[in-house]
Amino acid sequence: MPPERPTRLDASSPGFEKDFSAFLGRNRDTDENVDRIATEIVADVRSRGDAALIEYTRKFDRVESNAASLRLSDAERRAAAAQVPEVQRNALELAARRIEAFHRALLPKDVDFTDETGTRLGARYRPLDSVGVYVPGGTAAYPSSVLMNVVPAKVAGVKRIVMVVPTPGGVLNPLVMLAAEIAGADEVWRIGGAQAVAALAYGTQSIAPVDKITGPGNAFVAAAKRRVFGQVGIDLIAGPSEILVVADRHNDPAWIAADLLSQAEHDPSSQSVLIADDAAFADAVARAVEDQLKILPRSEIASASWHGNGAIILVPDLGLSATIVDRIAAEHVELAMEPAVAEALSRKITHAGAIFLGRHTPEAIGDYVAGTNHVLPTSRAARFSGGLGVADFLKRTSIVGCTAEALAQLGPVALVLAEAEGLDAHGRSISIRLNRRG
Repeated sequence: MPPERPTRLDASSPGFEKDFSAFLGRNRDTDENVDRIATEIVADVRSRGDAALIEYTRKFDRVESNAASLRLSDAERRAAAAQVPEVQRNALELAARRIEAFHRALLPKDVDFTDETGTRLGARYRPLDSVGVYVPGGTAAYPSSVLMNVVPAKVAGVKRIVMVVPTPGGVLNPLVMLAAEIAGADEVWRIGGAQAVAALAYGTQSIAPVDKITGPGNAFVAAAKRRVFGQVGIDLIAGPSEILVVADRHNDPAWIAADLLSQAEHDPSSQSVLIADDAAFADAVARAVEDQLKILPRSEIASASWHGNGAIILVPDLGLSATIVDRIAAEHVELAMEPAVAEALSRKITHAGAIFLGRHTPEAIGDYVAGTNHVLPTSRAARFSGGLGVADFLKRTSIVGCTAEALAQLGPVALVLAEAEGLDAHGRSISIRLNRRG
């Protein structure tokens, strides 16, 4: 059973290090059998192709289909998208424009130069040929995830973008279909779960395989992405959502409570953490969370998340909280304080998927319209990776070109290293050009 309230820790207490380490080590996975089931599904789809997809779509989504109807026609997509009210269409279009502008600014530039030896060195960036984008479609549908995955792929120049989205009960989500239209998905398939990941990775009789799979999903999707990595590239393994709010006592407790619940409502395994330097303020936030849980439509989910995985950490000085922030390495980090103070603290933070500066920058702005990407590392993966971006849809190819004079300078050094490693053929390919006996 989850505790009756979130974990409370005090960085000034003697037992903090032990308790904090235990908190970081908690496993928020909900089912030990997920990997086994996902592995079986992937193997089945790889073996039987469309037939397996049809069976899993019937079983999990309650949709009767055949090989021809697994792919949504352009007419079906347009008809669903046309149902979206103008105000929502305008919102999606604005979000798409901002996401595109931000990711265009991130496009890397080719490098080409000649060094002091006369050797030409460079790097060329080229888009992937094909990408598969997974879009969740279970307890909630996320048109914003369509934009966050497809728009950067388009900016990168990917030639074929394949979107998969489950349609429980056969119902198409108009917002998701409109987002696919705005962003420019080339194909949309009504499949989800581990079976969709397998189809994208290995292909079926109807679906051509892709080179990389991106996009968040449930635990089965994450397990399937682990299984197919190597056959295809993947963006990251998305775990339960996370938010870490560092807040001083000058904030409105209701604002901070709303921020904590913004991620808690995703999933019972999500995690919301507050770091504060004032115990009375932290208590006020905790009370505000309980008040808002009473009126939140997804209160059962958010309550399980907050009470089971949430935490309140007291520190003597927020300026010293960067070390704790880095150890948590959260998906989202809000610094709810005066802008100059937030900026100074942000420069001390190394591990965070995204940082939101100041009292007027709730994390939800990043989820929708800031322009930055909301596909971010979770489960402390911010220690070694960043969020999805245009570079994830590009490959870098190195360029090397030696003149005879350049080889005369560099060759003898390379030959020494080849001989030291015992790779005679490597050395011979150099020495033969230097008119040395091989």
